[in-house]
Amino acid sequence: QVSKKNLMEIVKKLMIHVDKAEGTTYRDELLTKIIDICSQSNYQYITNFEWYISILVELTRLEGTRHGHLIAAQMLDVAIRVKAIRKFAVSQMAMLLDNAHLIASNAQRNGICEVLYAAAWICGEFSEHLEEANQTLEAMLRPKVTTLPGHIQAVYVQNMVKLYASILQQKEQSGEKEAAQEITQLMIERLPQFVQSADLEVQERASCILQLIKYIQKLQIKEVPVAEEVIALFAGELNPVAPKAQKKVPVPEGLDLDAWINEPPSDSESEDEKPKTIFHEEEQRHARHKQPEIDEEELARRREARKQEQANNPFYIKSSPSPQKRYQDTPGVEHIPVVQIDLSVPLKVPGMPMSDQYVKLEEERRHKQKLEKDKKKKKQKKEKRGKHHRHNSLHTESEEDIAPAHHVDIITEEMPENALPSDEDDKDPNDPYKALDIDLDKPLADSEKLPVQRHRNAENLKSPDSEAPLAEKKSKKPKKKEKKHKEKEREKGKKKEKEKKKSSKHKKKKHKKEKEDKSKDKKKSKKKHHRSEEETAESVQNGTLDDEPLPPMSSYRLLAENPYIKMTYDIQGNLQNDSQVTVSVILENKSTSFLKSMELNVLDSLNTKMLRPEGSSVHDGIPVPFQLPPGISNEAQFVFTLQSIVVAQKLKGTLSFIVKNDEGSTHEKLDFKLHFSCASYLITTPCYSDAFAKLLESGDLHMSSVKVDGISISFQHLLAKICFHHHFSVVERVDSCASMYSRSIQGHHVCLLVKKGENSVSIDGKCSDSTLLSNLLDEMKETLSNC
Repeated sequence: QVSKKNLMEIVKKLMIHVDKAEGTTYRDELLTKIIDICSQSNYQYITNFEWYISILVELTRLEGTRHGHLIAAQMLDVAIRVKAIRKFAVSQMAMLLDNAHLIASNAQRNGICEVLYAAAWICGEFSEHLEEANQTLEAMLRPKVTTLPGHIQAVYVQNMVKLYASILQQKEQSGEKEAAQEITQLMIERLPQFVQSADLEVQERASCILQLIKYIQKLQIKEVPVAEEVIALFAGELNPVAPKAQKKVPVPEGLDLDAWINEPPSDSESEDEKPKTIFHEEEQRHARHKQPEIDEEELARRREARKQEQANNPFYIKSSPSPQKRYQDTPGVEHIPVVQIDLSVPLKVPGMPMSDQYVKLEEERRHKQKLEKDKKKKKQKKEKRGKHHRHNSLHTESEEDIAPAHHVDIITEEMPENALPSDEDDKDPNDPYKALDIDLDKPLADSEKLPVQRHRNAENLKSPDSEAPLAEKKSKKPKKKEKKHKEKEREKGKKKEKEKKKSSKHKKKKHKKEKEDKSKDKKKSKKKHHRSEEETAESVQNGTLDDEPLPPMSSYRLLAENPYIKMTYDIQGNLQNDSQVTVSVILENKSTSFLKSMELNVLDSLNTKMLRPEGSSVHDGIPVPFQLPPGISNEAQFVFTLQSIVVAQKLKGTLSFIVKNDEGSTHEKLDFKLHFSCASYLITTPCYSDAFAKLLESGDLHMSSVKVDGISISFQHLLAKICFHHHFSVVERVDSCASMYSRSIQGHHVCLLVKKGENSVSIDGKCSDSTLLSNLLDEMKETLSNC
């Protein structure tokens, strides 16, 4: 993170990368990053602006950069807004103007010449800070300047007059009349080159200024003082204008900006006045077909010109010759071909400041400043010298301790007179820097709080995304307890009561959990994650106090069973992978024998295939990574890849295993059919009501309905079953009507409107795929029919 303390070090590292960068794109990216981190928050982290100006000047050495205008904009902004730095900035800009022939030597390809725009403007506007004004004026009047782009020449012409006026005032005040006339004569001699410019803006400015200076020369011959009148032309400061200054200009009374000045034209008149474009279209069509064809001679000439240009460009990497030629033509080191580099552009412009010197000076200044502060503290706390010593050893320099190198007065942007306050305009909702002004210590207002799904109270159904995990907990947590129950049953020999305990195991676990919660509430010293689980359970139970309790539900269904083993399974999708599902299989040993070497195999279909280890064939099974002692159950997971999820399907499979007991070992197998329902491809996804409404209004969904009669369960129980077994979430519930939402692993949106009648339920559905919706409604009908 950038701070006052580490800004110089960060920029120094970036400047090293800039020097080593080979590609212009990477170099331009580094340049932009340097300027961004230095100028952020109104130059908040810069303590020495002389260092920043030196950095900008060093960046002017970059060849081929496209961001010369960025450097120029920063030079102008700093020089205008930071008054204390103007003298130093002017001296550096004068040096740039003096070396303009180096910067502009490759002006056609090099955008860095844009910095001369800023240099000329700064030297003209703040000419009173120039030490060698005559030398700077002569540099601006050199013939080489006419090769610069037109907009830069225009700024040169405008600011050389400001510089001339300043020099004229100095000469007249010191009584050097001849020197003043020499400067005027120099201007008259050099300005015609700008009058002959091809750029109209440069022509016009140069013509006006040339006539003005000729008139000044006439007055100088008559020995009439003219400096005060000429300098008055450029009196005042040009401060930056606020971006929204035009908006805040007060509207005069009686002026209605929305009223039409003239009567608006009628539609018929506007149609009659439309010009006929038939000839224009024909001309365009004719011009398109009349493209000149390039002959072979022209292509060869262009190719030779391009090769010549590449050969003379020292920055173009030439293709290396073949190995044979290379060894023939270069027998020794002295024969290695050397590319002649144009050294008219030095690697470092002479006289430019090195930012590293300012870094060292800044470090020394901060060190002295810290020593002075320590001395003051020692004087104030002589009686507590020991305490102060211990405190001082732990003291680190904070942001507030670093004072700027000199007093910085950053000028704010100007507003028009009698400007109207318009705070609403300043609050741009799309402003990316708006988050920087947020007070993190301030509590959230009601309008700033995000809607959060909560457990339902007496009126509302509890949130679907909390129901599903709760039900999953009820089904997953009892696994360990289930093992203990089975072991106890085997020890006591109570085989007949096993099935009864299975049907009532959820109730017992729930009862045990309530007892645990009550006992844990009495203890104050308990872990935080345990506490959060208990509070979640309590909040859910509190939300259902006024309604009938929900019956226990399990997501695991029976897959197959024989005297030795029982298999139950559950299928879960994953939003991160739209072509895979995970099948979790619980294997329970029902016998008194030891089960080992278990292997599960499923016959693949064209649509669904089991993910096998690399190198395995389709007929090979997957080994189960555990063994089952008597009365023990464990879970294994298998991954399946699939293509289409719109249709339910069944795959045949076999579990083979070895039964080991006192009599010996036997090989057994258990066949099963793995049912992939369409609901198993859905993921419980919360959805807000506004997004739900937009989805229904989009017109991209297919519609279907189903009605189920003979429903006697409560509406709450019915919604809970749909949420749990079919992975839906409740968007909104009003009385006996509820809207529900879910999403498939492949991104299909499924929207339901569930209405409860006296003894029936109607479900209206909308989905991205009609086949998927039809199959989902059929599965839902089967689930509700068994209630």
